[in-house]
Amino acid sequence: MAQYMFGSGVLWATPLTDYAGTAISNPTPVQLAVLQEVGVDMSFDTKALHGQNQFPVAIARGKGKLDFKTKAAQINGAALNSLVFGQTMTSGIFDYLYDVTGEVIGTTPYQITVDPPGTGTWAADMGVRNSSGLPMTRVASSPATGEYSVSAGVYTFAAADTGKTVFISYQYTDTSTSAKKSTVKNVLMGYMPTFRGDLYVPYGGKSLALSIPKCVISKWSFTTKQDDFAVPEWDFSAFADDAGNVMTWAVYE
Repeated sequence: MAQYMFGSGVLWATPLTDYAGTAISNPTPVQLAVLQEVGVDMSFDTKALHGQNQFPVAIARGKGKLDFKTKAAQINGAALNSLVFGQTMTSGIFDYLYDVTGEVIGTTPYQITVDPPGTGTWAADMGVRNSSGLPMTRVASSPATGEYSVSAGVYTFAAADTGKTVFISYQYTDTSTSAKKSTVKNVLMGYMPTFRGDLYVPYGGKSLALSIPKCVISKWSFTTKQDDFAVPEWDFSAFADDAGNVMTWAVYE
């Protein structure tokens, strides 16, 4: 029976070093899940030697390149940090509350105190919209009609705006959650995390297997759409490990 390939396969990445080249003692493989597609592109430069005739008398292979492009829909913080940034992660999260229900401005002191989800703490103002969806103007204090001031999550409005509905959006932090976050530092050029990549494409009782001992991410991107899922794209390139190996492959035919 001939061998074919069908489906996107399974792709794992095992972090080897952090951004500074420090080896990870107990690396945890991460799967790029809800995989949509994987593109494998191996290319070579060729050099042709010509005499007086039209066609070359010899051709030699020059530089080679092994690149991968993959699209995986599931967002995973461990994969994003260990493969793209290789920097420090901490517990907690920062998130945003985008108000679509609205709150009514009460009587004196004409204030609304926001209540972040969970045990969250207000961190930054993201603006206030009036009932028409138009932005109100933030001022330092003593707001007039159509204005507001804010301090530590307490929003103050003008007395003339009592009874009006406003939509308050803000950023908040929560350190009680098991989620992770990271601040990306501007490190020296040349610094990057490395990882091992493994691709497995089974079909009909047979499979194609690729194991790439050393890779680096060259691009990570995503596009949001109004009525569709975002599918981040991961581009990475292979290079030789300390033993001079670039890739190991296996097929059944």
